[in-house]
Amino acid sequence: MRTLITSAFISLDGVVEGPGGEPGYRNSGWTFRDIEFVPEAYDIKGTEQEESGAVLLGRVSYEAFSPVWPGMKEFATYKDLPKYVVSTTLADADLVTDWGPTTILRSLDEVAALKQTEGGPIIVHGSATLNQALSDASLIDRYHLLVFPVLLGAGKRLFSTTDKDKQKLKLVESAAYSNGIQKNVFDVVH
Repeated sequence: MRTLITSAFISLDGVVEGPGGEPGYRNSGWTFRDIEFVPEAYDIKGTEQEESGAVLLGRVSYEAFSPVWPGMKEFATYKDLPKYVVSTTLADADLVTDWGPTTILRSLDEVAALKQTEGGPIIVHGSATLNQALSDASLIDRYHLLVFPVLLGAGKRLFSTTDKDKQKLKLVESAAYSNGIQKNVFDVVH
């Protein structure tokens, strides 16, 4: 069984929208505006690439990342990894051709089946709506969170507002950096 890991840049109030400057969000680029760059705060991103066996994205994040990430040296390791996009509307003809193998999954049941296969961890980047659905379906095994010392108020949130039973997490790794970013790695207690 594969481990499903959600990786997110997240504000202290839970917002994950537009961290890298994506258009359409009033606080777009909040991870680098007015926050000193401290390289070691992002070491977890390199580790994720080295350890991942596949990438899982929602449609919106796929459409944002697929035109850019294939040519970025920062994400070179992901180029050849299998990618899975959860979407009910995306067609095979919509997939880019320069980003390695990509499969469209049509349901959370297909994600659950993917978790049952052999291979390394499956890493989820971005994909706020997908992450909420994965959490509600108890499919997430671990969270890699870089928590930024900002409050953004409005914006897409990582965590669902569904009224459900308490979900226990176990902190397995943490660090604080000179620019106020905190790394928190949590295992989901199933």
